[in-house]
Amino acid sequence: MGFWVGFGSTDFLAPAIAITYSPKQTANMTDSNESGAPMDPMEGSSTVSEVRAFFEQVSGEVGKVFVGQEELVTTALVALVSGGHVLIEGVPGLGKTLFVKTLGRVIGCQFGRIQFTADLMPSDVTGAPIFDMKTQDFRFRPGPVFTQLLLADEINRSPAKTHAALLEIMQESRVTIDGVTHSVPLPFLVFATQNPLESEGTYSLPEAQLDRFMFKAMVGYPSEEEETRVLEMHSRKVDMDRYLATEIRNVTSAEAIYGLIQKVSEIRVEPKLLQYINKIVRTTRAWPTFHLGASPRAGLSLVQGARALAAFRGRNYAVPDDVSEIVLPALRHRVVLGAEAEVDGTSIDQELRTLLKSVEVPRM
Repeated sequence: MGFWVGFGSTDFLAPAIAITYSPKQTANMTDSNESGAPMDPMEGSSTVSEVRAFFEQVSGEVGKVFVGQEELVTTALVALVSGGHVLIEGVPGLGKTLFVKTLGRVIGCQFGRIQFTADLMPSDVTGAPIFDMKTQDFRFRPGPVFTQLLLADEINRSPAKTHAALLEIMQESRVTIDGVTHSVPLPFLVFATQNPLESEGTYSLPEAQLDRFMFKAMVGYPSEEEETRVLEMHSRKVDMDRYLATEIRNVTSAEAIYGLIQKVSEIRVEPKLLQYINKIVRTTRAWPTFHLGASPRAGLSLVQGARALAAFRGRNYAVPDDVSEIVLPALRHRVVLGAEAEVDGTSIDQELRTLLKSVEVPRM
């Protein structure tokens, strides 16, 4: 196989609503904390610098293989330092497998892949006891889920019981077989893909299971310039495994990432910002074109995502821009259009942008 390049839309990087701050407002955001005490802008700077350096280094190394695809890269890194999982929707052939494999190389984590099919059983994912002829006893044989970065390819092609087995592991980070608990390696991040064009022979994930994913990233076709680069690099017939081993630098480790998760959780989120997030989530439940609104778990995803983005941008406090930047991937799979809106061809992303404009931005 040749050399692939990732690509996609850059809409994710532009906030869903333009938010501006006066110098006084911006200063106020760093003047006080949740308790009302003065906020030292240098407090936690070493933590922020470390997280920001992680983001820049990983993005730089991934950029040696991928062109564009900002939404996928950013949501993946935010989920990684927030302990979440990502659902990827896009047509085949967009380099999703290579992205996850490259990310695993860059961050020093194990990579695994499961091709979901209609006959895939839960034991094919989790592993199962096998009889050992030498010991004359059963021993547990771990399944492919025992890795750190797992690509669940075309997850909607397997039946519900297989979905349930994987989603339980995503939630609990462990597998219980015959009463014995086996923990999966940490950090544990699942990238599940699904094809939006084919419905024949697929089993749609119910809303309760979709809610387990922190983000849903949309992967689109490349621009003309990006696709030209794809063709140029693919024609080189580069051995991808060799290229990743020699040209892509490992910039961190699984242990360091686990530490970053703890540091990101220390990023400040003011009470007014929490109220803003809560208002956005609650508004989805009363929005006229939505049949089903977002759950409280959506609010947690927005809070955690805003913290990660703030650290990536070099701040030790989150602002409304961080929330608006992460709204689409955090909510698009958690709301359901009403029948009339769906018949009219209404876009969930566009409705979420309109909803966001209707919610008053707090003066921090």
